[in-house]
Amino acid sequence: MKSRTRNGLLLGGGFLLGTLGLKALTSEAAKKCYVQGIAQGMRAKSAYETMVEQAKAQVDDMMAEATYINVVAAEEKAARTDAVEVEAVDVASQQK
Repeated sequence: MKSRTRNGLLLGGGFLLGTLGLKALTSEAAKKCYVQGIAQGMRAKSAYETMVEQAKAQVDDMMAEATYINVVAAEEKAARTDAVEVEAVDVASQQK
């Protein structure tokens, strides 16, 4: 076959294949397949969002507990500091 004829056949075959591919992609069966794929993606997204929300809730709980521990520690330190100051005042007044 001549190069020109072969190239023309390849061009025609490519055009035919593209047209058939387009028909296949827009067929009712293909659309159902696309819808199923999108539905699966939406379910996966929902599951992911649920996991992220649970993780955020756990992190918020841990932050609240850590804040509480820091507040209690600060209050205890302040109470000890006040007690030391009171003792220092008592010792100073006794020495006079």
